[in-house]
Amino acid sequence: MLTDMADHMLLLAGPCSMESREVCFEAAEAMCAVAEEHGLDYYYKTSFDKANRTSLSSWRGLGMERGLEVLAEVKERFGCKVVTDIHEPWQAERAAEVVDMLQIPAFLSRQTDLLVAAAKTGLPVNVKKAQFMAPLDMRHVVGKLEEAGCERIYLCERGACLGYNNLVVDMRSIPEMRSLGHPVVFDATHSVQRPSAGDGVSGGDRTMVRTLALAAAAAGADGFFFETHPNPDKALCDGPNMLPLSEMDRMVTDILAVRAALGYES
Repeated sequence: MLTDMADHMLLLAGPCSMESREVCFEAAEAMCAVAEEHGLDYYYKTSFDKANRTSLSSWRGLGMERGLEVLAEVKERFGCKVVTDIHEPWQAERAAEVVDMLQIPAFLSRQTDLLVAAAKTGLPVNVKKAQFMAPLDMRHVVGKLEEAGCERIYLCERGACLGYNNLVVDMRSIPEMRSLGHPVVFDATHSVQRPSAGDGVSGGDRTMVRTLALAAAAAGADGFFFETHPNPDKALCDGPNMLPLSEMDRMVTDILAVRAALGYES
């Protein structure tokens, strides 16, 4: 029996890293409209700090304090829930003062102290499966979170390493992780990333996002994660794999159509 299932499909979406208050507001306004139209359980997502960028000179975000201020403004202005990444245990308590869900980056999904700190906030925790982990290895992540008191756990599929600079998605991972008793979120945009394939940055192929998202919907994913931006080609982080905001309504519409055709709840 899956725990913490909302009445409506879960959607986490927003720009990769926090570029400016203006970009955050533009994305939040557009995505809140999509979520309201389709009746989704929506969390606005962006990162105050992307601590795992390829290059030292890569854009990381606005920083924790300014970033949390902007997220608080987004919540107040648009009335939506928000989610952000944390990278160190001490950040969990501070971020929990503002956000409604904490996210654990894939590279850090085995970090016990980080998982425990996130669990102790009492917030839902979305954990991205590391690119080097088998789906059922996430049982150890679940065990750490549950033992630390977390009651609302989401497991996130974001692709697995295939050789160098490439990710693939094994759709069997979705039912396998669901068998652990918690909802599975599919990260459609990071799954088309090509890690470190650019000149000091990661590449990606956003033309494959739709294909993978619809396949994940058919495989039974409970929720979806998209990084989206007003103009991905000018984004400061993860532009090649982000979807334009203008495409998100159609993307959500088609996911819901697949779910409806297969008898999944909306």
